[in-house]
Amino acid sequence: MGYFSNLTKGQYDIIIVGAGPGGSIAARDCAKSGLKTLVIDKRQEVGSPVRCGEGLGEVWIKKASLEYDPTWCIWKSAGAMVYSPKGRKMEIITKNKGYVIERKMFEKKLAADAIRQGARYLIKSRVYDVIKKDGFVVGVKVETPEGKFDIHAKIIMAADGVDSMTAKRAGVNTVNAITEVDSGYEYEMSGLKMDRPDLIHLFVGTKIAPRGYIWIFPKGRDIGNVGIGIAGHDEKTAKEYLDMFIESHPEIFKEATGYEVKGGCIPVGVPLEKPYANGLLIVGDAAHMVNPIHGGGMGASMEAAVIAAKIAREAVDKNDFSEKFFKRYADLWFEQRGNQLKDVLKVRRFFEKLSDGDLEILADFFTPETLLEFSDGKKLSVFLKLFAKHPKLAMTAATTLR
Repeated sequence: MGYFSNLTKGQYDIIIVGAGPGGSIAARDCAKSGLKTLVIDKRQEVGSPVRCGEGLGEVWIKKASLEYDPTWCIWKSAGAMVYSPKGRKMEIITKNKGYVIERKMFEKKLAADAIRQGARYLIKSRVYDVIKKDGFVVGVKVETPEGKFDIHAKIIMAADGVDSMTAKRAGVNTVNAITEVDSGYEYEMSGLKMDRPDLIHLFVGTKIAPRGYIWIFPKGRDIGNVGIGIAGHDEKTAKEYLDMFIESHPEIFKEATGYEVKGGCIPVGVPLEKPYANGLLIVGDAAHMVNPIHGGGMGASMEAAVIAAKIAREAVDKNDFSEKFFKRYADLWFEQRGNQLKDVLKVRRFFEKLSDGDLEILADFFTPETLLEFSDGKKLSVFLKLFAKHPKLAMTAATTLR
């Protein structure tokens, strides 16, 4: 028996497909609660390739019961500098710390923690189908370097990202409409000239990044992630927009060179209303658990994973793996985060209807504090009244923020 085939033997309580932040946090908590846990990931190295801007707020670290760790929290951020289309600046200092992390090290750390709690990891192995019995998902079919195997479990968790196939094969429609997917592209660069490396830098504008923004996330005084997220159906690619921006800002990039390229798709529509089925739980990008404005999904994924692990333990205790029981997972997640993301989606739809001229006018309506509130989908009724002072903003708000 080889390493891979040994891990395929026996019955598991839960099999988690995907070793991203959501999958490994779920594995940690499931194993800690006593569940026999297996994580399967198609990559040969957990954490690579990176498809992420690598920004993570301290609030998410705490929600996932993690602690500050300098091996992956490599640069502190005090807040953000937001630039309007004409270059007006708004400095936002946040109460909670933020970090730019080393995603590769972060995911490996989470996997190591889960393994210490008793979880097993089957890497470089592809789940190519699920096993069903009497309308329940009861296992997966996996291809490993040592052959193909059937592995059975009481619960399957799909945590395999935006291009997840596990939930689809289980019969759950997780297709993202093309209009609700953003395209991301990023260089990690050295030699940057940044006035404020203690802040992340965000550039908005329809000509700069349609329906999105360009970011510089510092990872040191002259190094950082320089990336873009735009509407995936735009005629130009994200790379084209980003390259144009870099070319037009020699004061930042003249002496800079990239040494890593990252990219991927980002689901920015409404979260999946039913992230579960008989025998199945879905977390993270696979369930569209992403902030529709900034495209961040690590925090929401880990938050959902904590809830899903709790429900998984209860399901095993009650020997109930039905949709009816797993609905509790969705109810808890929407109460805790999902409903807020629905309101954030309203805010994104408001922003994407504005021209660059409208965005310049809009800047006069905000303080740093109120911009944060609005971007978080909070107090939308207050902002409806505020925007009533301007005809175009009032009309757009009335059709998107209600």
